[in-house]
Amino acid sequence: MNLRDLRYLVALADERHFGRAAAACFVSQPTLSTQIRKLEEELGVALVERAPRKVMLTPIGVQVADRARRIVGDVEQMKALARRSMDPEAGSIRLGLFPTLGPYLLPHAVPPLRARFPQLELLLVEEKSDVLLTRLRDGRLDAAILALPVDEDALHAEFLFEEPFLLAVSDQHPLAARERLSLQELSSQKLLLLEDGHCMREQALDVCRLSGAGEHAEFRATSLETLRQMVAANVGVTLLPVLATKPPVAPSPHLRLLDFSDTRPTRRIALVWRRSSAMHAFLLELAGVLRDLPPALFEHATV
Repeated sequence: MNLRDLRYLVALADERHFGRAAAACFVSQPTLSTQIRKLEEELGVALVERAPRKVMLTPIGVQVADRARRIVGDVEQMKALARRSMDPEAGSIRLGLFPTLGPYLLPHAVPPLRARFPQLELLLVEEKSDVLLTRLRDGRLDAAILALPVDEDALHAEFLFEEPFLLAVSDQHPLAARERLSLQELSSQKLLLLEDGHCMREQALDVCRLSGAGEHAEFRATSLETLRQMVAANVGVTLLPVLATKPPVAPSPHLRLLDFSDTRPTRRIALVWRRSSAMHAFLLELAGVLRDLPPALFEHATV
């Protein structure tokens, strides 16, 4: 048994397909299949159920793959620790972001990160929050930028910033002439929301519960940009995080953005990593750069 074979098993557990697993490991499919069989022979158990169009792990295969993932992750941690000891600010970092934040934060965050860590290679992964958490636990990510709360003892969360939500309405909407409204004024509105799986959907539902607003149940969007276009077409209203309204995002001529005059709905954003990570000290520094982004980014500039 060797580390290479454990990596093959982890790839197969992730991909559930011999061809895709082989491609992820940069080997031929026969090579990967042969090594998996050798691993099964060494352990004396079947790890994989092989069907013509489907690959499934056996119950013992799932357990072995989980242990293999931890072993591979520990080895990667050792390598990272050695690299950081030679040059703490060099090497690469696998950083996860969720879709309703990543495209809007990165244009503002990457330049100061490049300036502070010129030798650092940023490997960015955009996925929904639950996927990022799974990859973080498994060691496939070094850190992730997530919305709080993150209630896991094995993870460290370093608070970065609080981002307000704005109400987006069409220029034809009765509220379009307003600059501000109270949260309770949402009680008569039905909001367009994202589909299940987006953490921002849960955040928006929290606002609905606080204000008495409802959900426009006939439509659920796959992205913030879809929500933006639907609101501009006067299909309904929605909440947008303030970073999604800042340049380089182009303003929509048919969209009006309203701030809240009393209780401002917000989301709290943190950099999250494993408490056992060899990169702890470096990630604290990286969090410091993100925390020092200009405060104006998180303010709504009224015209």
